[in-house]
Amino acid sequence: MTRESYQNDMFFKIIDIVGNVAYLKGINLRLYADSELEDLNKVENQKIEDDDLILERVDKGIKLDRSEYFYLPGKVLHIDGDEDYLRRCMNLYKKLNIMAYGVCLQEADIQSEIVSYLTKLNPDILVITGHDAYYKRKGSIKELTSYKNTANFIEAVKMARKYEKDQDKLIIIAGACQSNYEELIKAGATFASSPKRINIHALDPAIIASGIALFDRNKTVDLIHLLEKTKYGAEGIGGVATKGCMFVGYPR
Repeated sequence: MTRESYQNDMFFKIIDIVGNVAYLKGINLRLYADSELEDLNKVENQKIEDDDLILERVDKGIKLDRSEYFYLPGKVLHIDGDEDYLRRCMNLYKKLNIMAYGVCLQEADIQSEIVSYLTKLNPDILVITGHDAYYKRKGSIKELTSYKNTANFIEAVKMARKYEKDQDKLIIIAGACQSNYEELIKAGATFASSPKRINIHALDPAIIASGIALFDRNKTVDLIHLLEKTKYGAEGIGGVATKGCMFVGYPR
């Protein structure tokens, strides 16, 4: 479905209807919304970008010489507040041959559970995501009370960074649609959304995680090139320069 009053700019599915109001969840964007039924337009599936096309775009820039060398990508722990988006991200990791563990937790619960998962799985890369939103009516973009879940993401990042202070030993990717990018970076995230307070694609956190997991741990990731793989580039996600997490071995 799309919304006529928003120029049919985003794709949604209906998750509930109460009276004349439909409650919506983004198909590709990590977004909740609502709309009057008469404002909705039905959309054919073929008009929605397929995850396999995104995979092709991500995979295109990865060049590995498998005739001589073998590769051990970094390990990912992906914690997501949305089960549907988590499933799609896990499918992306699987197709890229990345060892990834997925956990679905409500955003408010991540901070209390995160250390136990870090201790158990010892990942190289941690993704903390789900749903977020900036509510202009609640106040300034600098105030955490103006956001749906940014404060929850920040507390989770702080717990993770308390567990592992070394940025090279644990790379953290945090945030969702319209999250407070600056505060997430200050809390200890290596990458975060959203510099321009825009929506991000459901797969964007996994795209960043995959790019780092499949990059040589002795080399610094091309930050701009990595961000350009996401849906909206540096407007949606930003971060600090970091090394990759992949071991390269020889001979194969």
